[in-house]
Amino acid sequence: MPLRDMALGVLVAVLWGLNFVAIKIGVQEVPPLALTVVRFALTAALIVPFTRMTRQALPWVILLSFTLGTMHFALLFYGMNGVGGGTAAILIQLGVPFSTILAAIFLKDHLGGWRIFGLGLAFGGAAVLAGEPTLPALGPFLVLVLSAFSWAASNLLIKRVSSVTPLAISGWMALFATPQIAVWSLLLEHNQVDAVLNASWHLWASMTYIILGSSVIAYTLWYRLLSLYPVSQVVPLNLLSPLVGIAASIAFLGESLTWERVLGGFLTIGGVGLIIYRQSLPRANHKTPPASELERGSWE
Repeated sequence: MPLRDMALGVLVAVLWGLNFVAIKIGVQEVPPLALTVVRFALTAALIVPFTRMTRQALPWVILLSFTLGTMHFALLFYGMNGVGGGTAAILIQLGVPFSTILAAIFLKDHLGGWRIFGLGLAFGGAAVLAGEPTLPALGPFLVLVLSAFSWAASNLLIKRVSSVTPLAISGWMALFATPQIAVWSLLLEHNQVDAVLNASWHLWASMTYIILGSSVIAYTLWYRLLSLYPVSQVVPLNLLSPLVGIAASIAFLGESLTWERVLGGFLTIGGVGLIIYRQSLPRANHKTPPASELERGSWE
């Protein structure tokens, strides 16, 4: 990969890593579900008028609006209300091992010893993170694990909407997810409107970054690289994003670097890296969808 495109891949990882800081800043001012509603409403307004959706893809995008929009993104924002940005950046990487497990169950993919070992490392690292002294409660931790699982489940649906562009998927998925999450916000949260109207510039700066930097710019660059190079060359670059997330959380949010975060991050990222590496190797009777569908990286 030429140095220029390698730099673009690193830039994407940095954008996604910093996104965890932006989300954390946002949920400190506005209830997390309400913040997700604002994020999706603005995303839909920016993308839907300029993209097209096919009749064949529409049912799958509506389903994605639940699995990816409500179950992944809303739970990500909700979980980050009680978990540090660095911890969230590591936990969300569990989407890759969850994708591997789902492929083995539904697509009859043979795991093999090395990938099973990678699964053990990744989930073992998550168990270490669960013991962090800075973790106020186990509930937000489990919510983020469920968010990662929902991301993995969504990847099994994405191949059904290959007839439309990723940008169109993002916009239309946001359109259908907005009312779903709005209902949950009305049921579970209070004073959402006042919080949004009285939010500081920090909130709107973080929201601008989440929508433009992390979503539009990062995904445009990411899918361009995937169209030019083998997935095995591109996907490993995304392993930089949790490292950036941890460093940025320490620098901008004042989070501490505990030994649980160091060990848990090492095990989880190492396990994910091993799974991605083994996934990229050719195997006989390979039935798993291409890694571009199962292991594209975080959708944040």
